[in-house]
Amino acid sequence: MKSEVRSQEANFVTRLIYLLLSWLAIIEKWGKQSFTSNGMMILGSILFASVIGGMETLAYQIVTFLLCILALSILCSRFFAFKFRATRQLPRFASVGIPLSYRVIVENQTNKPQQNLEIREMFGNFRPTWSEFQQAAKSSPKKGLYLIHLWQQWTGLIRQKQLFKTKFSNLPTLAPHSKTEIILTLEPLRRGKVNLHGIMITRADPFGLFNGIKRLLLRDSCYILPKRYPVPPIALLGSRKYQSGGVSLASSVGDSEEFMSLREYRPGDPLRKIHWKSWAKVGKPIVKEENDEFFVRHALILDTFASESQFETLEEAISIAASFACQVQTQDSLLDLMFVGTQAYCFTSGRSVGNAKEMLQILASVTVCRHKNFESLTSLVMNRANLLSGCICILLDWDEPRQALAQYLEQLGLPLLLLVIGAENRFNNSDWLEKSQTRANFHYLRLGQIAEDLLTL
Repeated sequence: MKSEVRSQEANFVTRLIYLLLSWLAIIEKWGKQSFTSNGMMILGSILFASVIGGMETLAYQIVTFLLCILALSILCSRFFAFKFRATRQLPRFASVGIPLSYRVIVENQTNKPQQNLEIREMFGNFRPTWSEFQQAAKSSPKKGLYLIHLWQQWTGLIRQKQLFKTKFSNLPTLAPHSKTEIILTLEPLRRGKVNLHGIMITRADPFGLFNGIKRLLLRDSCYILPKRYPVPPIALLGSRKYQSGGVSLASSVGDSEEFMSLREYRPGDPLRKIHWKSWAKVGKPIVKEENDEFFVRHALILDTFASESQFETLEEAISIAASFACQVQTQDSLLDLMFVGTQAYCFTSGRSVGNAKEMLQILASVTVCRHKNFESLTSLVMNRANLLSGCICILLDWDEPRQALAQYLEQLGLPLLLLVIGAENRFNNSDWLEKSQTRANFHYLRLGQIAEDLLTL
């Protein structure tokens, strides 16, 4: 009973801290948009003078004077009258670490020239949800530095959710009822889907302390694709496999069902093989004889079972998967991307089936899986193992479940490339691996040195 009461009290305190941090984040965002750099300096001076001074000192007079100027600036900003229309030409894709520049056309719909304007994108907040913060708070120590740890968790979650950076850009003077084109730039920080809500145009008051703001709802989105590394050509040995029901795939890959001859219908022949013109001509069912479908099919197996401390490790794993998705040649083969998110997924790319860009878009949306165990990924791979010619496994750990998957695939005779992210001294090599033929294709990739380690494959 006491433990339940303590748990409820702790949850109540955590909830209060979450609400407080949320309000602080809202105030911070409003302050950055509304106050100019000079205005922030004035505001800081007011706070500083209020702390060090008393009611009977010069500090009181300074605070009063600065407050009057700031209040007058806020009042003047209310008279910012500007009506505008804008269009945005946003590319569909961007990549982590590569600035994204795009055009925005702004039209002045007033009868007066407009000058000293700044423009910026409007976007949603990066605040974590209550469930995300609550989950992170469970790992916080209950004594000592509890509040400091919660603050670190809060800032860490915001960094994870902040996909890009943007800043105000100056607009040239707009003549009445004229248009101008400006180049805006986003700095992609992390993969994911970027949702832009609208355009914000500001102009500082005559004192240059507070911004008058006009907003225009203009929704748009693009995908930030994962970072990619240079990867040497990987030649996975493997034979062509029979693809049951793979007619639509085999039509452009490998040995398709090439037409051989016509024959009479036999019980069990599928309807899709009936040659209707011949049936109409001879008056009895005639079917087509064709070759079976055989082609090379590789699997790109991505481990998404990351702990809270493995956020950066998972991001690197996704970047490595993206690198291989771009490098593996699929003109004459297929590549299956397998991972587990909210459910088990398998996406195929190859000629006329999908392309690397679509695979990268999928990888941009991959999320961590914490509500299932690694065996769910093993089950997904096992269900498709008989179709595969080889596998590239990108793993976050080298524990028993992951070793069991690798051992199972090797027993099937599939060529493997095993990549484990982390320093070698963090893991214990299994006896099976030391005796295995796969040992030569087993590599550790060190955080911070991923690019260098990939080039040694």
